[in-house]
Amino acid sequence: MSRVSKPYEIVERALELSTADGCVVIADEESSANLRWAGNALTTNGVTRGRTVTVVATVDGAEGAASGVVSRAAVTADDLEPLVRAAEAAARAAGPAEDAQPLVTGVPASPDFTDAPAETDSDVFAAFAPALGDAFARARSGGRELYGFAHHQMTSTYLGTSTGLRLRHDQPNGTLELNAKSPDRTRSAWAGRSTRDFKDVDPAEMDAELARRLGWAERRIELPAGRYETLLPPTAVADLLIYQLWSSTARDATEGRTVFSKPGGGTRLGETLAQLPLTLRSDPHAPGLESAPFVIAHSSGDGGSVFDNGLPLARTDWVSDGRLERLTTTRHTAALTRQPLAPAIDNLILEGGGDRSLEEMVAATTGRALLLTCLWYIREVDPATLLLTGLTRDGVYLVEDGEVVGEVNNFRFNESPVDLLSRATEAGRTEKTLPREWGDWFTRAAMPALRIPDFNMSSVSRGV
Repeated sequence: MSRVSKPYEIVERALELSTADGCVVIADEESSANLRWAGNALTTNGVTRGRTVTVVATVDGAEGAASGVVSRAAVTADDLEPLVRAAEAAARAAGPAEDAQPLVTGVPASPDFTDAPAETDSDVFAAFAPALGDAFARARSGGRELYGFAHHQMTSTYLGTSTGLRLRHDQPNGTLELNAKSPDRTRSAWAGRSTRDFKDVDPAEMDAELARRLGWAERRIELPAGRYETLLPPTAVADLLIYQLWSSTARDATEGRTVFSKPGGGTRLGETLAQLPLTLRSDPHAPGLESAPFVIAHSSGDGGSVFDNGLPLARTDWVSDGRLERLTTTRHTAALTRQPLAPAIDNLILEGGGDRSLEEMVAATTGRALLLTCLWYIREVDPATLLLTGLTRDGVYLVEDGEVVGEVNNFRFNESPVDLLSRATEAGRTEKTLPREWGDWFTRAAMPALRIPDFNMSSVSRGV
């Protein structure tokens, strides 16, 4: 047999080799490019490429279908048969799969299924790198040191099934993180961006933002723990609501295990979660945040099922005009909970009808408030209320009567994103943002800043 190298040929050959009752093959072709810098100078750059193939074998039995899933990297033609046989052996050794459903059928084939994978390389930084060099020069003359990295990845996913599906999706994903530090390293500020192609990011604009924040930090103010009016920037809102989305599976809510469970039984679907007209949605076709328009599931779990691979996705409103509208379901859990089918989608958008920028929200502040930069080390404390804890990072600033008057100490916070939505008194303009905490797993988000009148800073955090 000639050596199979093209992704679609890998998929086709694996399906030919399968002797299982059903088979799903996912070939992911990945390429990435990166830049890193420290102290106003580039330090490293590189390009990588790789392939991962996942085979899902299903075997029918008297008590139901079983599934076996095996994924391997750097797969060539010679590796295919052992991979397929391993998945089949895993299926035959497994008991009936709880999430078993007929494999998806009837989805039109992607017209580019047999095309070569999309790739990225260092050319993606052709315009960005010189602009970054200019930012280094400005920072150097302004007494700042810039640190950070830029990463761009392109993943072409080819999905084929024994029921005839032939689907393909190209997913670009870029992240940019920039830290500015004072020469004595006592002051630090952070900014991040999510991008598809690095054509919409401006290092000069980011450096100017960081310079302003370092200036604010020249005055240091110590504040005790307590509840403060707080302006949460889009990145912090994203980190909190992504965790909320991950915790919104219909089955867990129906079984009484989450904040979306109704006391006494059932779920809180239909309840009002926010007084502001907030809509939290996911949409695979959202401009600038495009994600796979069909289910790509490399494994089964609370939020996804390998049996649903290839299922078409469309806009889903999780919260609509402040009301809880949907919880995530697979075909199995939708039937189990008697709720609408609502698979997870790989982006998240919050809209609240506001048009103010974060800077305008600061200027409109009366009295005293805190302005955050970002959150990190977020962990769950109580799933029943979705109480989260975490730390502020890279700048907490005191606002008095519309002016930032200095930097304050960091805090540990204890808050539930569901409660925050109910207490928010203002939502700003929705804008594309990079989640700081979850940026390694979830980058496609657009959020407004939120004004919270009584954000719980539960203790002072030292040395962060």
